[in-house]
Amino acid sequence: MAYYYFKEKPKTSDYLRTVLHFIPVLIFTAGIIILVYAGWPIISYELALAPKFQESKVIKPYFTFPQNENLLSFGVVGAGQGDLTEIQNWFPENWQNTNISKTRYYNLSIPNLGIFNAIVSVGGENLSESLVHYGGTAYPGSLGNAVIFGHSVLPQFFNPHDYMTIFSTLPTLKIGDEVIVDFDGIRYCYQTEEMVEVEPEDLSILEQRFNDSYLTLVTCVPPGTYLRRLVVRARLVK
Repeated sequence: MAYYYFKEKPKTSDYLRTVLHFIPVLIFTAGIIILVYAGWPIISYELALAPKFQESKVIKPYFTFPQNENLLSFGVVGAGQGDLTEIQNWFPENWQNTNISKTRYYNLSIPNLGIFNAIVSVGGENLSESLVHYGGTAYPGSLGNAVIFGHSVLPQFFNPHDYMTIFSTLPTLKIGDEVIVDFDGIRYCYQTEEMVEVEPEDLSILEQRFNDSYLTLVTCVPPGTYLRRLVVRARLVK
């Protein structure tokens, strides 16, 4: 007589079988949620805000940088290249003027964004430690253009006390909003006049105009990328 033996399938509880069945679905759903969480701010920016910053009939730069072959030959760090927490990687090498005033630090506030008394380092280099006033540009309250750089990430990570995220919501600023600067014991109030996008290699944002006192805030856009620069220009309120 012949006997046949078959290996019995391991017994699996109905509960465990149900859980194992839904694991791939859960992983797929989690992946979709992460993609939407990270991608939606960029998509919404491109659809809702970027067109506004590119409307030439409403917004156009104050300044046109002169075509200077000596300056342009330095080259500029583009999107995704270099560590942009270091201010030296934003523009051509040796472009920043290190001849700075006795005032090395001052404070900047943007009430409508919840930013109060943020530290600005004059001629600083590290955007993870403070905002940076670009060396060689005018000082607040003086005739000319004071240029301040700040780091940004995805807006959901915005923290006004974290300099890695401090300018993440800068694109939501409105024309007419106030930017307050406390410099050398004096408070200056600037009013936002225009917001425009420029390419990373556009040096016109550093240009000086001495008919009034201007303040320029600069960060990377779309949020969480280094593709372009958002330039917010404000003028001193008399």
